[in-house]
Amino acid sequence: MIKVKMNVQTAYHGNLLRAGKVYEIDEAIAKRWIASNIAEKAEKN
Repeated sequence: MIKVKMNVQTAYHGNLLRAGKVYEIDEAIAKRWIASNIAEKAEKN
């Protein structure tokens, strides 16, 4: 699981993911979303 910050609003497994918020999602999905600029990797705090 990877934390990503969403650039757009989308639905994922029946949940609404809002733009600008950070969510933890599966690594394979995260890599695709980051490559297509749907999301960006969240900074570690």
